[in-house]
Amino acid sequence: MSQPLETVESAAAAELAVVTRSGFVESRHVGSAVVVEPDGAVSRRLGDPDALLFPRSTLKPFQAIAAMKAGAPLVGAQVAIAAGSHTGSLEHMRTAAGMLAAAGLSPKDLRCPPAWPKDEDARDRLRERGEGKQALAMNCSGKHAAFLWACAVRGWDTASYLDPDHPLQRLVLETVQEFTGDAPALVGVDGCGAPLPAITLTGLARGYARLGAAIRNIGEDARTATLATAMVDYPEMVQGHGEPNTVVIEGLDVIAKLGAEGVLCVATPQGAAAAVKVLDGSSRPATLTALTLLAGAGHLPGAAVEAVLGKILHPITGGGEPVGAIRLGAAFDDAEQGSGDADQGFADAGQAADDAGQEA
Repeated sequence: MSQPLETVESAAAAELAVVTRSGFVESRHVGSAVVVEPDGAVSRRLGDPDALLFPRSTLKPFQAIAAMKAGAPLVGAQVAIAAGSHTGSLEHMRTAAGMLAAAGLSPKDLRCPPAWPKDEDARDRLRERGEGKQALAMNCSGKHAAFLWACAVRGWDTASYLDPDHPLQRLVLETVQEFTGDAPALVGVDGCGAPLPAITLTGLARGYARLGAAIRNIGEDARTATLATAMVDYPEMVQGHGEPNTVVIEGLDVIAKLGAEGVLCVATPQGAAAAVKVLDGSSRPATLTALTLLAGAGHLPGAAVEAVLGKILHPITGGGEPVGAIRLGAAFDDAEQGSGDADQGFADAGQAADDAGQEA
């Protein structure tokens, strides 16, 4: 039977988290999640991780590796921003602009849509200058700059670099399949205009497990090790100061990468990984889910995870005061699914967020 060309149905999803207000469960987040061990085995499944999904920006590390394969001479922060979804800070825009200049190109060559920076200082600076939205400020500009640099090195056409039949994009699809083991079921279009293959959450987690094992690993393929190490060494380029992915990387020395519509992957240097798809598209429960699963499987220290969650899980407020929290859902109540006792240690992660909010 052929696989349906759609993501997991709600009936097959698991309750990942609930949001409480004044002791009342106000919202529920359902979806799928999976943990892959260093040997490639799946040790935990929630929902249906073998259903198709669009990985969105969690594909960026593989797209960056493809750009390096094609010849983009990325180094340091350039590698991390190519794999990142940045906030458009002045530092982010300068880095992407520098990559384009090194390729003999300019921001006018970017085909990602213009956007206002999420970063407030950068947004204010553009307004002070009387400037509008910028392609450089779009969260995918680092990836696109890497794409263009690869094309410039290879002598490939730069105007059509997002065409699915472009040699660079064919190399991207080959790289995604190499890492995930999944042949794309179809290829759509991402928000930035790049080709977007549909694969499974399990395949995505396996790809990230390899990335995690490549962190500071001189025995791994050089490009993979360079990419993975750069994401950990330059966490501010993966998202931005104070942003969830950056906070997780800084606090746990892991790879953390979000994607739109509720996708998140986290991978450890030991080669374990968790991947999450929140069915309603919200990113709110994704980090809680992924870190809880990895801690429950023994791949992350519980105390360090709780400390990180306390920084990024914001309390639910009423009248400016904490009145609720986001907490683990029913999928974590069943010890028979595996690591149930360990998961229980995070049942009060929402309370940690309340405390952090009150201390702030």
